[in-house]
Amino acid sequence: MAEQNGRGIFITLEGVDGCGKSTKGRYLAEELTAAGREVVSLRDPGSTEISERIRAILLDPEVEGMVHECELMLFEAARAQLTREVIMPALERGAVVVCDRYCDSTFAYQAAGRGLSEQLVRDANAMGSCGLAPDRTIVFDLEVDESFERATRHGTDRMELDGEPFQQRVREGFLRLAAEEPERVRVVNAHGEKLEVYARMRAELIDLFPELGEEAV
Repeated sequence: MAEQNGRGIFITLEGVDGCGKSTKGRYLAEELTAAGREVVSLRDPGSTEISERIRAILLDPEVEGMVHECELMLFEAARAQLTREVIMPALERGAVVVCDRYCDSTFAYQAAGRGLSEQLVRDANAMGSCGLAPDRTIVFDLEVDESFERATRHGTDRMELDGEPFQQRVREGFLRLAAEEPERVRVVNAHGEKLEVYARMRAELIDLFPELGEEAV
């Protein structure tokens, strides 16, 4: 495990908009904190002053005409700031970092979704992540018609304006990553009650956090 080398553990949560990952991330952070772990909960893009400003531009539905390459570089710029400013220092002191989205989202949205060159996106991810990779990534998988209805129930951000066909390509991108890296990327069925889905997530993390092998909260 990562922490055996004096480093914390880096967990990322992924999936199409509306899959419920943010809620499950909060459950995980609460449970690990109660077990005595230091947990740093983040979102990408965001979680630093600079990254939040970039996030506001990226998700603003009134921003029109942004080319795909600009979008890609903005995501990577926000990620680099978050990684250097918050994630790396937290891992160095042994904390658990739980991040809502990271590089896999960029592959799914900008390569699979937008159609940018996969190699271009992978190279950009290497820079934006400053070479850091998650120890475990959970992809919450849900049919797009259900997830999109959830995501847009209270409004639509700029990334959601492209509709369900775009979200379907994104979903397929996440599933491809899981097939390519099954040790790191684990797919969790996001159907069902929140605690039921969270229990599935916990099962994919027990090898990293033995305390999650106990009865669910």
